[in-house]
Amino acid sequence: MQLLTVGSVAFDAIETPFGKSDKIVGGAGTYISLAASFFNRNQALVSVVGEDFPSDVLDAMVNRGIDIRGIQIPEGGKTFFWAGKYHNDMNSRDTLVTELNVLGTFDPVVPMEYRNAPFLMLGNLSPDVQRKVVEQMAVRPKLIAMDTMNFWMDIALDELHKTLKLVDLLIVNDEEARQLTGEYALKTAAKRIMDLGPRLVIIKKGEHGALLFSADEVFYAPALPLEEVFDPTGAGDTFAGGLMGYLSIQEELSFDSMKKAVIVGSALASFCVEKFGTQRLEELTKNELDDRIKAFYSLSQFELV
Repeated sequence: MQLLTVGSVAFDAIETPFGKSDKIVGGAGTYISLAASFFNRNQALVSVVGEDFPSDVLDAMVNRGIDIRGIQIPEGGKTFFWAGKYHNDMNSRDTLVTELNVLGTFDPVVPMEYRNAPFLMLGNLSPDVQRKVVEQMAVRPKLIAMDTMNFWMDIALDELHKTLKLVDLLIVNDEEARQLTGEYALKTAAKRIMDLGPRLVIIKKGEHGALLFSADEVFYAPALPLEEVFDPTGAGDTFAGGLMGYLSIQEELSFDSMKKAVIVGSALASFCVEKFGTQRLEELTKNELDDRIKAFYSLSQFELV
């Protein structure tokens, strides 16, 4: 395996100003793996679903080069379910239903075949679950990336700090970076996060792009102006999947390759929001993706006179 992801595979029901969906497939692990598959067809997913999860969805993952032997299916279990309603600004939402089901007792087991993966993406799960995955790796990966959220900062901050010491890259949004560090200025917040362990930090700003920080360098990636955002669910996970999928096929890890990966992730996320759930990612062609990456490049390309 070149890329190992741990993250939820779930059911979502979503309502936005543009419409609403029935129960559809979602989850961080799903979006991450689908996005990464545009670059890497040698990846694996560790997760858990119930017996109610459709087998054809798992088969589709396999067809995209995603090894699913790490997905547990407890007998009699039900799949994690989340329902939410987005406000008119599409940046805020209300959670209507959360049913943890099998995810509530998820104890990740990394198959032996996955334990030498050089790239590890820790999707948004409890910090102790994320740490258990890192501790099962036989060889330390070249790059360990991690996503988290305000919820874990509220209820498991000590555990989160322990896990942060083990990772190379933290991916959060601006609100989460400020809460984690108590700093309003994002450059200062990034420095505080790096003091906690990660050597790289990506701070997402939604429709305003993303910032990449190392100890010595900063890169800003713009967001592509879209005529409409249909469903923002999964956009952040799609960003992370595109980023890690791209990095996992590069010969070397450098700040320059990280910059390109941020653009790739942003391009994929811009497609994700165009339809409900994973539908747009499933339809997307590589030519469409290549054209949009070029569009991102042209947004900030200029010559100094």
